[in-house]
Amino acid sequence: MTVTEAIRKHIKSIKKGKPFTSSRFLKLGSRAAMDKAVSRLVEEGGIQRLARGVFVRPETSPFIGNVMPEISEIVEVIAKDHGETIQVHGAEAARRFKLSTQMPTTPVFYTSGPGRKIKIGNMTVKLMHTTSHRRLQFAGQKTGLALSALWYLGKNNVNSSVVRKVRSGLSSHEFEALRNANVPAWMSEALNSVEPEAANG
Repeated sequence: MTVTEAIRKHIKSIKKGKPFTSSRFLKLGSRAAMDKAVSRLVEEGGIQRLARGVFVRPETSPFIGNVMPEISEIVEVIAKDHGETIQVHGAEAARRFKLSTQMPTTPVFYTSGPGRKIKIGNMTVKLMHTTSHRRLQFAGQKTGLALSALWYLGKNNVNSSVVRKVRSGLSSHEFEALRNANVPAWMSEALNSVEPEAANG
């Protein structure tokens, strides 16, 4: 079986619409052979290149045509490949909890790895290095998203009203995890000013 055939067979086991990196094929042949095989599969249309070293099996919808993965999903795959932890930036997190209407012009993520810019299609994504483990708690979870929003809003803007909005977007378990997270005193005080019982789920 050639490297191309081995990769083609492996790709069939990957769910359509789920991004993946080419590093998963390294065990199937040399780097040069793998790169050549992957390029061939891109030309054939079997896979699409999303970013450098990141691909996807095309998923199509009868309504919108090609369905692309979420930017955050692509960034998470890249981060995992590099052994990094990433967290959605506070501005975007605050928007998702309806605490801000501001739409960030460039997608930004905190990362435990080096700060850099990544080109995904026609979009540039910014990764900001942070040395704060507290900012990366519950990365990839709604609790982590809530933490990121609260860090972003800051001490002077986080009050009971803000916490109630955050609580409404979390399950009881997620809100309890948020209250027990390693956070500064001002955030802990605000979180404990609201009863957890009314949280969803």
